[in-house]
Amino acid sequence: MTILPNVLSIAGSDPSGGAGIQADLKTFAALGCYGMAAITALTAQNTQGVRGVFDVPDDFVHAQIEAIFDDVEVAAVKIGMLSQPDIIHRIADALEKYAPTYIVLDPVMMATSGDPLISSEAINTLKERLIPLADVITPNIPEAQKLSRKVVLDMEEAACGLLGLGCEAVFLKGGHLKEMQARDVLAMRDGGVQEFSVPRIDTLNTHGTGCTLSSAIAAYLAKGENIPGACEKAKAYLTGAIEASSGLQVGSGHGPVHHGYLYSGG
Repeated sequence: MTILPNVLSIAGSDPSGGAGIQADLKTFAALGCYGMAAITALTAQNTQGVRGVFDVPDDFVHAQIEAIFDDVEVAAVKIGMLSQPDIIHRIADALEKYAPTYIVLDPVMMATSGDPLISSEAINTLKERLIPLADVITPNIPEAQKLSRKVVLDMEEAACGLLGLGCEAVFLKGGHLKEMQARDVLAMRDGGVQEFSVPRIDTLNTHGTGCTLSSAIAAYLAKGENIPGACEKAKAYLTGAIEASSGLQVGSGHGPVHHGYLYSGG
């Protein structure tokens, strides 16, 4: 009998299913993990954009997390959309109490459509309370610039610089650079730096790619991979999901990736 590792997503909900906890749970299932979710916010959004955000009260976010950890052995935690400082403080309190083995933090600041998803005060709280608890953070270029308050001119230098925020590793995503290669850089506190590069796929189906990548990293860590191995396999999974997204027809904007391509035949 195979026992699946339990992975918890702490993130916002996307009713269109391409991002947020919906993307995380699909990814966990596709990669052989049992997915759980503590919801931080409800959004009204689709492939065209975000129409509204309703934050879950911070004490109830904390209650959801406590309910999981008091009953379930959690192998890894993925953290996504956190829009308000009070919610971040309560999540940090819970994670300090329960000390999960792995924490992957995706510092979500805007949707694929460009809509903002976090307050400026919350960004500062994220840097002070949660990033120092994370094993891996997965910012894209705009997020890295907000976290560092510097323009990203060199990805390796930027990724290494973000280690100063206290996390163990930074997986800096280079998708916004619009290069021919989809290039990402992993910088680790032990001094290791690794680049991951694949040919860029020409598609609009990029809704939820950041959520999917970070949840895939958490899933692979839960399954026993080290950080470089988890990042390499997560990028390969996401690349396949983007390639397979042509088989989906969801909405008329930025469509989702195909999370289930591994078991549906593509």
